[in-house]
Amino acid sequence: MTDGDGTERIEGIFRSGSVTAVGVIVGFSLTYLTAWATNPVPWHLHDLIGMTPLAAGIVFQLVALSALLHPNSLERRRYNRSIRLFLIGLTCVAVGVAITIGVEALLVAKRD
Repeated sequence: MTDGDGTERIEGIFRSGSVTAVGVIVGFSLTYLTAWATNPVPWHLHDLIGMTPLAAGIVFQLVALSALLHPNSLERRRYNRSIRLFLIGLTCVAVGVAITIGVEALLVAKRD
């Protein structure tokens, strides 16, 4: 859809679905971070290896959600940028979780 000034726009209903999906994923990411932060097991320096991309990914996701909530995100260019930021954040979170699992697996194998 194109606006009167030639700006390409997306449908509002389409953006609403994206906001919902991004919001749910951000909620899961924050819940994972909260569960990790409140875990009674003491933290170690190696925990930062996975925590860094995880935290960075959550920041990207929150920036994307914030941008999608703004009315000008109906402009296709801005919408696409927001989705790209979200996907970068999602990738960072996945990498952080994978690194954490890998480091923990190596530590368990080393103890045995």
